Amino acid sequence: MPLTRAQMDAKIDEHFRYEQADDIEGVLATLTPDAEHDIVGWPTGPTHGPEGARGFYETLFADLADGEVRSVRRLYGEDFLVDESIWSGRAPGRPFGLEGRDRPLEFRLLHVVEYAPDGRMKRENVWLDLAAILQQLPQ
Repeated sequence: MPLTRAQMDAKIDEHFRYEQADDIEGVLATLTPDAEHDIVGWPTGPTHGPEGARGFYETLFADLADGEVRSVRRLYGEDFLVDESIWSGRAPGRPFGLEGRDRPLEFRLLHVVEYAPDGRMKRENVWLDLAAILQQLPQ
């Protein structure tokens, strides 16, 4: 039986809470063993499985801090959702190869998430507003 909208919301919100807490194990537990994890433009390209995604999250949590995700709108299908959100926080590291210098940062995100019947993510595809990031973190 497909997940309801409320169940999909709960699952992606749980994923975002783990990200906000820099909880790598929690984030990885939201993915299926064969999940495709695709951060568009990330140097490795798409990865597979929780261990494949680990490196991205280790880098992300070192480069960004105090992150909050605010959902703007969500669209739903039978086993997927599209989430448009705003991420805000600080950039103490080198997010996306840019010197953060602990500056404040805010940018839009678009997640396309496909769910397995148990509610874990079998595909997470993320697009981010790199132009906004470049404007806020000029070199």
